[in-house]
Amino acid sequence: MLVTFGCGTAVAVGCNSTFGSGYILTALAFGLVIVAMAYSIGNISSCHINPAVSLAMLIRKQLSSIDFVGYVVSQLIGSALGCVILGAVFGFDCGFGANQIQSGWENGSVGGAILVEIVLTFVFVIAIIGVTSKTENTAVSGVVIGLTLTLVHILGIALTGTSVNPARSLMPAIFAGGDALSQVWIFIVAPLIGGALVAVAYSFLGKKKV
Repeated sequence: MLVTFGCGTAVAVGCNSTFGSGYILTALAFGLVIVAMAYSIGNISSCHINPAVSLAMLIRKQLSSIDFVGYVVSQLIGSALGCVILGAVFGFDCGFGANQIQSGWENGSVGGAILVEIVLTFVFVIAIIGVTSKTENTAVSGVVIGLTLTLVHILGIALTGTSVNPARSLMPAIFAGGDALSQVWIFIVAPLIGGALVAVAYSFLGKKKV
């Protein structure tokens, strides 16, 4: 659903930061998918549809190693199925909303893209960890997480297209090929670093005062 509706919206409206409507619609699409999924499958699987989130949960010992592998495999399968749907709808040369360092980013570089993705992922994952750490937040957690994903897309689309999710990036890059495939390692490594940093940071930030 994340790839079908998020990346699909980017393909459909033309995700161009110069003309804001497509830009904002794409950011909203990604955020609204998370809201929908959080309230539909959150009670089944906690809505882990992002390996960076699953890695943070693994480090925090909220997920076993076996379950982590199962989640990541499922996330990649879901991403691939989303790409198949996009190919069937838009054609298999549609670009699939694959992440790349954006040509309009004047100071864009590999190092800059890695930094951007680490920061964006950190913000997104710490919001997830924070809002789900208290049971009284259950009713609003999906909205908070979805709005946070929208927020990071609003900044990140013009820079990297916004990944913050290795599964969302890997399969579209494989289907798109070309430059997207050559750069995809950035959008795997950086979000995983961002997720891991959240797990470490929250072990200190989330401690209760004695």
